[in-house]
Amino acid sequence: MIVSIIVPVYNVENYLAKCLDSLVGQSLQDIEILVINDGSSDRSGLVIEEYVQKFPNIIKAFTKENGGLSDARNFGLDKAAGEYIGFVDSDDYVTEKMFEEMVQLAKKHEAEIVICNIQKVDQDGKVTQKLTQIPHMSEKIVLEENFSVFSDISYFACNKLFKKELFDHKRFKKGVHFEDIQLIPQLLLECKILAQTQDFHYQYLERSDSITKTHTEKGLDILNAVKDVEYVFDKSDYSHKRKELKSFQIFEGVYSFLAYLAFVKNENTFSKMAEELAVFREERKIKIRDILSYSRFGKNYLLSLPLKKKIFYLLFFAGQKKLIRKML
Repeated sequence: MIVSIIVPVYNVENYLAKCLDSLVGQSLQDIEILVINDGSSDRSGLVIEEYVQKFPNIIKAFTKENGGLSDARNFGLDKAAGEYIGFVDSDDYVTEKMFEEMVQLAKKHEAEIVICNIQKVDQDGKVTQKLTQIPHMSEKIVLEENFSVFSDISYFACNKLFKKELFDHKRFKKGVHFEDIQLIPQLLLECKILAQTQDFHYQYLERSDSITKTHTEKGLDILNAVKDVEYVFDKSDYSHKRKELKSFQIFEGVYSFLAYLAFVKNENTFSKMAEELAVFREERKIKIRDILSYSRFGKNYLLSLPLKKKIFYLLFFAGQKKLIRKML
């Protein structure tokens, strides 16, 4: 078995078939698709049964009590037999050659992680946004020589192929939000070589029926995720790369956190989270000038953002919380 593809499922009856069609239709034949029904209350279970009957040699189905995304992924990891691991969210889908190309790159470069690009699509399949992951870098990335990727890349689990051994002593943290930010950097720190394709293999569905998520104090899980990564970083072979660690702290701990905070409507919660960020910054000696001068992929990050985001960040850094609340 070359690749185990783990698909956590929770109440996605309207989208699951398209996801599974894209997986059973992979040009790479030597795969297993582990479909984990995480306590769905809709017809997702019936859709899974239908595909198991059609593709009994490829799809392995499991049903468990609802435990959340991390728990379902960990369940799949415990069952996986593949040399490599992939994760696909059950309302998304992928191109036919995704796993064939990524396995070829992993073998060619002896890479522990392979990354592809993502594009957001609407329910008609129209591309709404292209998310290039590592522009202007070669197919093979030797981390010691190109460690800027540690702070530059987006830490999605779903657009990556992982050597299974990376999970020998690592699992997704249960009961938290932003589990990818917490775990995937830790896995990268175990690697020597990455590989990438510039193809947009992963199709991230922007669902029209999705309910807007309430932004709460759970956003503090971002800061906790960064703290967990810091602990592992200091024990890794890359512990001397302090500049890149600081860039990671700024990108994930400041910019990503503020992107979440911007949608927190409760004023008391907003203030509490802003205070937690101030403590986070003070402990790491992250100054305003460090944030304003932070570069991603060789370009000033703040200047690359849309105007509304720029204004929000600048008002926040200037301490203009009253203006921010009016803006929101």
